Amino acid sequence: MKKNPLADKSYDFVLKIVRLYKDLASKKKEYVLSKQLLRSGTSIGANIAEANGAISKADFSSKIFIAYKESLETKYWLSLLKDSEYLQEEKANILIRDADELPKIMFSILKTTRISK
Repeated sequence: MKKNPLADKSYDFVLKIVRLYKDLASKKKEYVLSKQLLRSGTSIGANIAEANGAISKADFSSKIFIAYKESLETKYWLSLLKDSEYLQEEKANILIRDADELPKIMFSILKTTRISK
């Protein structure tokens, strides 16, 4: 089976997001921001998985673009959780760095797969 670094990195990132959500909900009793983080964070991996099963180049590109936008939203929620002191700065910075890496990879993919008009 062919290795897929983006799928692997996004899956690892999503697991971190799920664990963070569980921690925020159980220990900090924070449900609103963490739920938004969970939705956008898990959407990244789901859309990348869908892209890998795409039936056309346009379908693939569309799913990667959605995952790209979700990764930017996820970074927003992480920053907000950090700045509102629900999330320790050190832990937040590690996750934000991870959240920065994914859209860079996806943007590179989008540049090579987008259909020119």
